[in-house]
Amino acid sequence: MKKLVVATGNPGKLAEIQAYLVGLNCELVLKPSELDIEETGTTFIANACLKASQVAKALGQWAIADDSGLAVDALDGAPGLYSARYGKTDQERIDRLLRALGTQSNRQAQFICAIAIARPDGSIAIQSEGICPGEILIAGRGTGGFGYDPIFYVPECQKTFAEMSAEQKHQVSHRGRAFATLLPQWPTLNPGNF
Repeated sequence: MKKLVVATGNPGKLAEIQAYLVGLNCELVLKPSELDIEETGTTFIANACLKASQVAKALGQWAIADDSGLAVDALDGAPGLYSARYGKTDQERIDRLLRALGTQSNRQAQFICAIAIARPDGSIAIQSEGICPGEILIAGRGTGGFGYDPIFYVPECQKTFAEMSAEQKHQVSHRGRAFATLLPQWPTLNPGNF
């Protein structure tokens, strides 16, 4: 089994990524907590590449990173790259977003996820991006998920992320779509080189 360092200190994110890589004979491990990467990119893909590259180079190992967030049309793409820092708690982030939108009739939004895998020398081996279009509700619905999930409504499913089963969210989410694009590229990594 080959090792792939996940450029995060969050065990929940590691478990989520592992679910997409089932059957690929790789073991995911968290990056060391003392290895801090500043996200200075101006796009999700730039941040994913930056994190994967710096972790891979620092440890001399293969690394995977993702960067994701919510972009709301009426707010010129905000909170975007700052989705996780839009408030201190999930509820604060939701409340701030709903206040910013107010009575705006255009509630179109999209969740975006970018993923990058870097070689031990820091060069990017593969990258992908997934987008899940949706709408921001006036009030939350559902009890599952985290973050903005209760107010992010996916018309094709007629549910918010928070109302979906883990399996359904896994298939239609931005992260699911990013992995659906990435996995066909997996054989090009030549896992024997891990």
